[in-house]
Amino acid sequence: MTNRLSPGDPAPDFTLPDADGEPVSLADYRGRRVVVYFYPAAATPGCTTQACDFRDSLADLGDAGLDVVGISPDKPAKLAKFRDEEGLTFPLLSDEDRSVLTAWGAFGEKTMYGKTVTGVIRSTFVVDADGKIEVAQYNVRATGHVGKLRRDLKV
Repeated sequence: MTNRLSPGDPAPDFTLPDADGEPVSLADYRGRRVVVYFYPAAATPGCTTQACDFRDSLADLGDAGLDVVGISPDKPAKLAKFRDEEGLTFPLLSDEDRSVLTAWGAFGEKTMYGKTVTGVIRSTFVVDADGKIEVAQYNVRATGHVGKLRRDLKV
């Protein structure tokens, strides 16, 4: 059974390489709110839509005191290509062993096209300035999700 996080839970800490291989830690964002979102694979249609929606909302989210970090099991080189092709200006982190995905409940069994498969569960979290989960959303849709998140957060 996948361990799911709920509002009020401490956000599991992580340090992962970004698209350039530089380490980024959740602790780097302490004192600010951060959107941490998990997606299955860079440069796939749904993940590209979602990433571009975050990119296009970044200024408004930033004005509301929110940073954005995307995490997938892709290698840094693939993330760098994705970032450059789509003009993404927020960190994309590589979790190749899926340990962070698992700790956040974003990796496990899911239903895809009527079949049960094991994989990345598209999920979005808001972590508050003290490192606690403020919002936990699992099985989100790639399209329209960022708009809904902005409405929920009143951004």
